[in-house]
Amino acid sequence: MKATIWHNPKCGTSRKTLAILENLSAVDVSVVEYLKEPPTREKLEQLYNDAGITPAAGLRLRGTNAEERGLPDADAATILDAMAEDSSLINRPLVETEKGVRLCRPQDRLLDIL
Repeated sequence: MKATIWHNPKCGTSRKTLAILENLSAVDVSVVEYLKEPPTREKLEQLYNDAGITPAAGLRLRGTNAEERGLPDADAATILDAMAEDSSLINRPLVETEKGVRLCRPQDRLLDIL
């Protein structure tokens, strides 16, 4: 099985999720450090749709200026545009497999798509 993780190495939850993936011999892991290689707006929209969550549910508030920008109350298109411009607004880690996508907070949510 192939899995892609949108990863931030400074995030403990992201590191724990990556460790789970790397310890599974049946999983071929692709790591994307999304702060260095941000996903496109279209990719973000697809990830959230496939995860069954709204962009607002995938918005990172802690350590960002999202609240000052009014993003928690913004529409999906505005949030996606902001995330595409500033990838620090993306909550992590997002993991995609052929079984679906999950925002792995907590990291055990990963098990749903393995």
